[in-house]
Amino acid sequence: MSPDRRTLILGATLSTLPGAGGAQAPLRLSLATATPGGGFPAFGTAFAGAINAADPALVIETCNTAGSLENVGLLAEGGVDLGLVAGETATAALARDKGITLAAAMYSSQGLFALRGDAAVPSIDALRGRRIAWGARSSGLVVLARQVMGGLGLDLERDFEAVFLDRAGDGPPMVLEGRAAALWGAGVGWPGFVALAGSPPGVRFLAPDAQQRARILAAEPTLREMALPAGSYAGQDQPVRTVGNWSLVLARPGLAEEAGFRLATALHAARDDIARRLPQAAETTSENTALAAPGPDSIHPGVRRFLHAAGLMT
Repeated sequence: MSPDRRTLILGATLSTLPGAGGAQAPLRLSLATATPGGGFPAFGTAFAGAINAADPALVIETCNTAGSLENVGLLAEGGVDLGLVAGETATAALARDKGITLAAAMYSSQGLFALRGDAAVPSIDALRGRRIAWGARSSGLVVLARQVMGGLGLDLERDFEAVFLDRAGDGPPMVLEGRAAALWGAGVGWPGFVALAGSPPGVRFLAPDAQQRARILAAEPTLREMALPAGSYAGQDQPVRTVGNWSLVLARPGLAEEAGFRLATALHAARDDIARRLPQAAETTSENTALAAPGPDSIHPGVRRFLHAAGLMT
């Protein structure tokens, strides 16, 4: 089905959904993000703003946390309604934590190292023994790093001089000032990479080569081969092939079906707005929510109802 045809069908479907175009009851949902200066708080701000613009009675209240691992704990305890969770941490939570469900796909996270543009480091092996800023210890980025490095037979703390950050925004200055050889991160529009790309002498990226990607995927089948598109960052003229996964918005156990349906309806209506607010969030679509789900039962019932009504799930 062509994109134009799909858009027409979705538009017609949305106009017939219950509550479409009508006054909505006030609804507040809390959203756990991560440490200031990282990609999750930036996404949370765009997500909350776009949804509230689409449904003024739906307010998303963001809060900073230590990242993915803490967010899963908060969700399991009912401490927050929604949480941003990266990759394997999200997949494991959906499989292990009874009642936690998928509310929305965030974006694909292509894991790679960023170095100063003038750094003469030819390979990942050449980073061994060097000081690396991996991110906040409990963040999903560190989980992804452990998977990727583990697939190569490397350990973050044994084979590198590991730095775990209190704030994600502390990483770029370490690299720019020569206090770290590289910064680990992921995805399009990630603030740490944006900061490096926008500062002299620019940025260069380092990722697993083809043989290394094959080793990683054999060891970590939950990961996927991905590419960071050309032009994702200033001065990055070529795509960078690597491995990665999907970051997800997860919902706490017991979140009302109507809350999930309202959220999915508003998010679909806000798809262009959220992409304008944060280019990385262009992947935050209803289609990708259906694609990223490990299975239909992992999707929140209200979100699943929306996807069925919109013809995106059978």
